[in-house]
Amino acid sequence: MAADIRTEDYPHEIDEQLAAFDSSVSSVKTMLEELMSIPRNDPLQRLDPLDQAKLDLMSAYTLNSLFWMYLVTQGVNPREHGIKQELERIRTYMNKVKEITDKKKAARLDKGAASRFLRNALYDSKDKDSRKKAADAASDASQSKRPKQR
Repeated sequence: MAADIRTEDYPHEIDEQLAAFDSSVSSVKTMLEELMSIPRNDPLQRLDPLDQAKLDLMSAYTLNSLFWMYLVTQGVNPREHGIKQELERIRTYMNKVKEITDKKKAARLDKGAASRFLRNALYDSKDKDSRKKAADAASDASQSKRPKQR
């Protein structure tokens, strides 16, 4: 009889969605229990500071998002609650971390390679011939200035 009362409380069209929601909540609960069982310092010690910041921001955003969902289930409008400002604050920090990550990934200019590319792109065979003649003349002149060794 209790099962009959439960099925009359909501429309049958949302059975699949409720089952999917229940499995999602169960998987989140399992992940949270696993995460909470691990001492916090263990994973953080293996990460560099940027990855630590990413992990902290992700954790804060996730917990605040869960609280947002909790407020919705309690009938509270989360847009009028302080949680909205908190999520926006975390999002701004996430954007700052993303900018830092993007700057690290940005291509760097190798000045030596760039100058070689330009020199070779602007190569002119006439200039090379005149430079070669000048270099030959300079080497001939330097050899004639040397005293001959006996």
